Amino acid sequence: MTLAIPHRALVASIAIATATLHSVSAFAGNDPLPSWNEGEAKASIIAFVESVIDPAAPTYVPEAARIAVFDNDGTLWSEQPAYFQALYALDRLKEKAKADPSILTSDTLKAAAAGDMKGAMAGGEKGLLEIVNVSHSGLSVDDFKADAHEWLTTAKHPTTGMTFATMTYQPMNELLRYLRDEGFTTYIVSGGGVDFIRAIAPEAYNIPVHQVVGSEGTTKYVVSDGVPSLMKEGGLSFLDDKVGKPVGIERFIGVRPIFAAGNSDGDYQMLEYVTAGEGPRFGLIVHHTDAEREFAYDREGHIGVLNQALDDAAKEGWLVVDMKKDWATIWTD
Repeated sequence: MTLAIPHRALVASIAIATATLHSVSAFAGNDPLPSWNEGEAKASIIAFVESVIDPAAPTYVPEAARIAVFDNDGTLWSEQPAYFQALYALDRLKEKAKADPSILTSDTLKAAAAGDMKGAMAGGEKGLLEIVNVSHSGLSVDDFKADAHEWLTTAKHPTTGMTFATMTYQPMNELLRYLRDEGFTTYIVSGGGVDFIRAIAPEAYNIPVHQVVGSEGTTKYVVSDGVPSLMKEGGLSFLDDKVGKPVGIERFIGVRPIFAAGNSDGDYQMLEYVTAGEGPRFGLIVHHTDAEREFAYDREGHIGVLNQALDDAAKEGWLVVDMKKDWATIWTD
């Protein structure tokens, strides 16, 4: 049985000893997080993990309960100047509009088809949903995943010139691997579309599709010419963002995780829910502070706003990872 020890108290009690052990381990070539710079962030993560895997420790957590959840956009891969799925939707909308201009029934859709990002994003979440509805619907789930995978692995990001699938964060991939090596089960819990993420998650993060929780549109079972399939019909049946994330965790995972990572206020309720449970808990926020190697943003903007979660991190005992200071490298090799 685990003890109800808050994250901040747990780290304070064992960080010094763990940091020493980690230094020895790293010197021996066994560093589990080689792309993380030495410091409080790295030591705190390792301190927590070592505390829950030691059967002799009062903070021990059995493997079945070692569940870790990660946001995707801005946490595992980049999200600027827009969510990758939004950029995909814009590309596909342009293609559809060339074949049938009559689908452009609103100013938002017209702006999107013309490549006017500012105009397309002016409608906020409602406008984005409209773009996604038109661009994503009419495909089977299997065809959509195949198309999304092809786009993610061939289309180029407008700023970096990298393919979108390669813009995952090496330090976070190392963290995923480290947790799994120590008996954790890792899930993605994202506001992005579940089928879009599932199209690349096994390849990008070594996370199987059944461990991806995301927002869902309307899906219909059809049989055409004797062949059964699932068709995407647009709309939104479940929004896995903000207050929806704890709901999604319960609905699709069924147990409160002990580790949560996010990067924005959209992850606030997930971090709050996870770290409010009994026993050792860990909350992590990726703070985008590196304008040279990636992007720098937090309190203002239309993507990845980090305001309340940044203000409350110290009070809640959440670790704020400074991308510029704590990460030796950004992109996955």
